[in-house]
Amino acid sequence: MTVVEDLKHDLHDAEHQLLAQLRLLRRNLRAETAAVLGKHELTMGQRIADWVAATMGSWRFIIIQTTILIAWIVLNVTAYVQKWDPYPFILLNLALSFQAAYAAPFIMMSQNRQQDVDRREAEEDHKINIKAELEIELLHQKIDALREKEVLFLTEAIKDLTDLLKAERTGRKGA
Repeated sequence: MTVVEDLKHDLHDAEHQLLAQLRLLRRNLRAETAAVLGKHELTMGQRIADWVAATMGSWRFIIIQTTILIAWIVLNVTAYVQKWDPYPFILLNLALSFQAAYAAPFIMMSQNRQQDVDRREAEEDHKINIKAELEIELLHQKIDALREKEVLFLTEAIKDLTDLLKAERTGRKGA
């Protein structure tokens, strides 16, 4: 039984080490999460960039812009009103270029901020996965130790039964 006790002692030490690592990891994760949560106050520029990106990325904006473009083109082609922008629609092209030039940086700022948020979430997920992996490893070690203990116990039981059968056979031959 000394082998089983040695395994039990080794496993006990390994469990303590793993638990200490898990506790340290959990403390660090909580501290980092608290620090990240404190930084989630958005600046005015970030709020504007998010609003512009959300507005320009909506169906409502696309439908309104499409309606305005169609009206612009129809009014200039039919000359219902004075032609302020004839066929090549240079003024319309200028307005759309102006809109794109100012919208692109806002959208990029919003995407960069969202990318930072996604990166932090991925790092937190990775840390949680490491913690789960350590806990699973700990469970595997416990199961392996129990299995080895059971195998040793069964081996000793078989040995005792074999000795008992030999003794019984010897007793029958002698009688």
